[in-house]
Amino acid sequence: MQLALSEDQTQVLDFIDTLARPYASVPMHDASLVLESADLDAALVESGFLDVMAVEELGPVTAALVVEKLARLPFAIEAAASVMVRPLIDLALPRPLCLVEEGRIGGPVRFLRPGASVVVVGPSGVRSFMADAGIIAAAQVDTLYAYPAAFLTGLPDCMTSHDVDAAEVLRAWRVAVAAEAAGLLAAALAATVAYVSDRKQFGRPLATFQGMRHRLAEDQVMTNSVHWLALRAAGTGSRGDAALALLHAQEAAKQVCYDYHQFLGGMGMTLEHPLHLWTYRLKLLTAELGGRGEQGLAASDALWG
Repeated sequence: MQLALSEDQTQVLDFIDTLARPYASVPMHDASLVLESADLDAALVESGFLDVMAVEELGPVTAALVVEKLARLPFAIEAAASVMVRPLIDLALPRPLCLVEEGRIGGPVRFLRPGASVVVVGPSGVRSFMADAGIIAAAQVDTLYAYPAAFLTGLPDCMTSHDVDAAEVLRAWRVAVAAEAAGLLAAALAATVAYVSDRKQFGRPLATFQGMRHRLAEDQVMTNSVHWLALRAAGTGSRGDAALALLHAQEAAKQVCYDYHQFLGGMGMTLEHPLHLWTYRLKLLTAELGGRGEQGLAASDALWG
């Protein structure tokens, strides 16, 4: 596995940093449960960053890097599905793209709103439809998920079928969520380290206490491993690697979210600190695609049949 970024990858990430700089911090005095920016979304589309996987010189690893980079922002961007899954189905599908497992339509659907493309993946294949108000329960503007989310009341009788392998779509979906989790973990870690480096107790910064430093080091290792497993899964295209990457991401999210909120003395749960903009999103992602149990089963099926 090539661990160094290529020149093209470095340039793409640098351009995203420049484009997203006005959105890299939380607006002053803002205590929203979820942040969105239509301007940032439009700028990403116009610059072509959501279509990188379709560029032969860039491909899926660069796509995963883009997803990870955008997930670090405090603003929730519908990037993971559009960047890594939409090219497999139909690049003409209108955004935002909402992915739903067949038989599991009762939970919150991220970025679901009228006009969104809803893709249903399951034993019946890959089908899509455009969401309208009649099939969406009341949208939740401020949600505890830190994503804009709503609920489907059902599926329409008429949907568009796509000639694509459902298992391949599930693989890309797992890689996309793992890459998104990697970015969220990295941003949450950075926010926590900044806080404990400034917050003093007994006359010294919290970050100087050995017990906390050990746990932060463990969280750093977990975060790094999620990042590399997601990139590996993107590069190999293996369904087993994809399932393992998401399994590890969901396991890591459970551990580090607990640590970070504890290190902040409960802040981030009470909106006194913007930590929730990453950790609440992570908590929702731990249930994606059936959660850790389903990823373990998918990994065993892919690796050992």
